[in-house]
Amino acid sequence: MEHLLGIEWEIVPAGGATGKAFFAQYEDQKLFLKRNSSPFLAVLSAEGLVPKLVWTKRLETGDVITAQQWLNGRELSPPEMNDEKVAKLLRKIHLSEPLLGMLSRLGIKPILAPSFLHMVQQGLDTDLMQIQSVKKSAEFLAKEVNNIKSEKLVVCHGDVNHNNWLLSENNQLYLIDWDGAMIGDPAMDLGLLLYWYIPEGDWSAWLKLYGIDATEDLMLRMKWYVIAHTLASIHWHKKQSRFPEMKRWIDYLDKIL
Repeated sequence: MEHLLGIEWEIVPAGGATGKAFFAQYEDQKLFLKRNSSPFLAVLSAEGLVPKLVWTKRLETGDVITAQQWLNGRELSPPEMNDEKVAKLLRKIHLSEPLLGMLSRLGIKPILAPSFLHMVQQGLDTDLMQIQSVKKSAEFLAKEVNNIKSEKLVVCHGDVNHNNWLLSENNQLYLIDWDGAMIGDPAMDLGLLLYWYIPEGDWSAWLKLYGIDATEDLMLRMKWYVIAHTLASIHWHKKQSRFPEMKRWIDYLDKIL
């Protein structure tokens, strides 16, 4: 990395599971560097959804390095997810034709309820199916799968956790960490955000800010995807031998049901 910027730059790993991200600083200049980011990043930057892409450089090895603005800011707190800015930004993402066009050109195929269900079912082994809430949830997904259809498929972020929402010092909101982006039912993002952060009594008002009504169909789709996501999380944590986290998701499943 040093030969891209010069020896005067201080470059340190930014953490993360891939080891491909770095922070770089020289005097007042700060950059966020990443190796082999998706071309999707350029569209996210152009749409104002992530900190600005400053440059892209291809190395002799074939690796591509991207540099983004490194902004001083903070992640949103859970209560702040009820803010109008969050609803408006998620709506902008879901309505973005450039995002949808780029993911499609990258060969990303839409994920629909039947394929999502198949993925979840593959992860439910005999031990997990002995748990009553897991068994009931799997039965619910199978029973309702043919009713889970969206008129419009959009780009979904896939992980709307509050720590992926960055509020800069100048009050600009961004949604970062797009590695799990997919094309699908907007209820995937909406359901997770509402179930995780918004009191149920505020759902209709929040969805109004987003720009839609809280219909019975939308409520069903959101519940379906939240349960499917929760079952997938239970399986993933079991596979990683992270049993306290697995137990936490099982407890959460009990609350939903």
